[in-house]
Formats: sequence, structure tokens, C-alpha cells
Amino acid sequence: MERVKPIQRNASAAAAERDAYRPELVTDDEPKYLRRQKPVEIRRKKLGGRSWPFYRQALVWTLAGAAAITAGVYAVRYALYSPQMLLVKPDQIAVNGNHVVATEEIQKLFVKDRNRSVLQIPLDTRRGMIEEVPWVESASVQRILPNHVRVEITERTPVAFFRNGSELTLIDAHGVLLDRPEGEDFHFPIVTGMPEALPREDREKRMQAYEEFMKAVELVKPGATDQVSEVNLGNPRDLNAVLTGLGSDAGIPAVTVHFGQSDFTGKYRTLVENFPQWQASAGPVHAIDLRYSRQVVVNPDTTPAARTN
Repeated sequence: MERVKPIQRNASAAAAERDAYRPELVTDDEPKYLRRQKPVEIRRKKLGGRSWPFYRQALVWTLAGAAAITAGVYAVRYALYSPQMLLVKPDQIAVNGNHVVATEEIQKLFVKDRNRSVLQIPLDTRRGMIEEVPWVESASVQRILPNHVRVEITERTPVAFFRNGSELTLIDAHGVLLDRPEGEDFHFPIVTGMPEALPREDREKRMQAYEEFMKAVELVKPGATDQVSEVNLGNPRDLNAVLTGLGSDAGIPAVTVHFGQSDFTGKYRTLVENFPQWQASAGPVHAIDLRYSRQVVVNPDTTPAARTN
């Protein structure tokens, strides 16, 4: 009897084990260890994680950039080396605004640019060269594509003759000396007292006094500048002028008048209004000194006479 009991226990254990694995006894809450699970699909990113539209767009932009660079290279080569862009003949340079300066004189300044593209012409350099021509006050230079150049010139305006020894040249308001052009007729007073070696800046300051004097004379008596024969600018503190036609008598000689350095309008008005009286009192008048305040000196070099206004 003792041997049978172990056999029964083993049979009971086997039956319990079979019942434990019956399918109907397995609930949904229990893990299905015995079922084969479906493998998880792993997707790998391709081409660095970028989508195909991105790379298509990048390709399009790359091709467009390459085309633009190629077109740019050809455009630059055309602009710099094409025969249609070259400056070949002088008549491709148009010069405007010149009256005294010859057109050929300006065109020859572009000799170094012959057979060169107009885009390679150094405009500022050529403008500086043109403005070094004495009669040129200012200039502008422009490219006119495909192969022309336009030059606009403002010429200097002379305002007087400049006496240098026995020679007469022209001078403008800035003190620049100008050669007298052939075939031109000018009517100006003569300025004296300034050596040619005087720096241009100093000549310009004295010419400013001359311009002020001429405007004052014209303001007091229109047309009176025609009576100014000569203006001496040798002394910056005393502008003296040789005037004609002051009196009613046509036989009155020219009179030298010292105007000092200021109030040209008031002094010239005093001269015009009182000259007949001074002539009647002092006789023939050769010189008048108006430099002193409220005092006039008639014929200072011969018979001084003082008058109080």
C-alpha cells in the first residue's frame, strides 16, 4: 500500500498540468508566452533624412546657379572684348558745351582708350585730364552703350585782360590765366599789378575784389563798366581804377581813382555826384583819392585839395 500512493500523486500532478495548459483556461489578461509574435518592421531613413522633393529642388537650384554663372561669364567676356563694345574712332566721343576748346583737343585725351571696351575707360581719370585744359572749368564724362562716350564741358568765362609786361592775356574770376583764342573779340578792362608768378589763390582773392568793384559800378550807373579802362590790383588794400567819361566834357582825360578796399558802391556814387563840382573847383582832375572816411583828395600828386561831404 505504501508504493501505490506515490503513483497516484504523480498521476494527479500530470492531470493538473494538462488542465493548466488547456486553451479555454487561458484568459486574455495572461501573457501568451507560447504564441509567436509578429516581428516589428524597422524603417531606416535614407539620404540623410531628406525627402526626394527637397533633393529635386536642390538640383534645380544648382542647375540654375550654374547656368547663371555661365551666362555671367559670357556676358563679361562680351562686354570687355566684343568688337561692338570697343572705342575705335574719335567720332565715337561726343563733346558738348565747348566753344573755345576744340573738340579734337578733348578727343585726343582718349588715345589710350582706343581699341578698348568703353566699360574699361577710367571716367574719373579722363574727367581730371579734361579739367586740366586751361579753358575748361568743369567737365563730366559718361558712357553711352554700346560703344560711345559723351563729354559735357563748362568753359571758363574771362572777365578782364591781364597785363604781363607787354603782353595781354585773359583772366577769369578765379584768377586763372587764359590764352586769347583766335577770332574772338573781347572788351574788358585791363587788370595790372599782379605778377604772373603770384599764386593762383592770391590772384583769385584780388579778382574777387575786382568783381565786387565792377558790380558796384554797374549798380550805381548802368553801363558805367564801359568807362573802366584799367584796374590796378597790386595793393590788396587799395583798388585803384582808371576811369574815362566822368564829366560832360568829352575832352576830359582819364582819371585815376583810389577806392581802397571796401564800400565801392558808396564811393563810386560820391564820385559820380560830385565830380563836376571838384572839377570846377580844382581845375583839370587827374587823380582822386577816396580811401579816407568823409574826406576826398583831388589831384593828390599835384595840387592836393580836401573836401568834406
